[in-house]
Amino acid sequence: MYLLGAQPLCASLPGLSPGQRKLCSLYQDHVAHVAAGARLAERECQHQFRARRWNCSAGEGEHAYGRVTDTGSREAAFVFAVSAAGVTHAVSRACREGDLATCGCSRAPRPRALQRDWLWGGCGDNTEYGYRFAREFVDAREREDRGAAEPRRALMNLHNNEAGRRAVFNSAEVACKCHGVSGSCSLKTCWLQLADFRKVGDSLLRRYERAVAVRGGQQGAGAAAAAGASALAEDELAYLEASPDYCARNGSTGSLGTAGRLCERASTGPSGCELLCCGRGYDHYKATVVERCQCKFHWCCYVKCRKCSRTVDQYVCK
Repeated sequence: MYLLGAQPLCASLPGLSPGQRKLCSLYQDHVAHVAAGARLAERECQHQFRARRWNCSAGEGEHAYGRVTDTGSREAAFVFAVSAAGVTHAVSRACREGDLATCGCSRAPRPRALQRDWLWGGCGDNTEYGYRFAREFVDAREREDRGAAEPRRALMNLHNNEAGRRAVFNSAEVACKCHGVSGSCSLKTCWLQLADFRKVGDSLLRRYERAVAVRGGQQGAGAAAAAGASALAEDELAYLEASPDYCARNGSTGSLGTAGRLCERASTGPSGCELLCCGRGYDHYKATVVERCQCKFHWCCYVKCRKCSRTVDQYVCK
């Protein structure tokens, strides 16, 4: 599709703001990685919220997160943070892989704590570039909306975008490879490596659970200042309005309800039948599950398994 040129490609992509279309035309080799980052974020959101009333799914015909992103809820805060994180992660990795014309391996300085006789080199993930590009591309829409009727909402999104990028940037860690005769590891080469995105998702979920509600105020330099919460750290999530309970289907809030969802009878957490079913009760079914079993390794080199079935109890919200 790149052979057609940047303008037709970017003009055909739905949902981009004017500023994002301009960046798309300037950095067309980035587009596939932005899309990959968005898919990575969506999968992570679905994993992190799989057992909660809102499980990061949308109604038929809606975009990935449905109407939730139209609200100022803490769920919207997580969505904007994880989406910005996904783009940061994907673009940083693409630099290292040599897929982008405007960046390469990381140029991060040598960590002070690195052992003196270890080499700082290799090709690390370029988190600096990924952070900067994600800031320009993802934030473009919100900057264009700053003068809209709801400037506080644009500021909230900008704040959570920044929290998502920082979650990726701050989770990068030093990775090393041994060199030496017969695995003696007499020498090590080290570089900067992105953390697995699951670690980023786990970090953002913890921030979701302690997200700060901000109210009132006027437009300022950031979401926290606009809401009168100047002490709010830039890597924490912020939201403007209370979340709905997501118990019943509601098109205006993006709630699909919890009827028909599997729950855990013995759990006291979000996946427990009492909480997930919102007090409506649940039905009990017997289900047959087919699994791989009695697996054996055969030389060389494959594993052969049988299929075993077992009956399990399932509980479904009314």
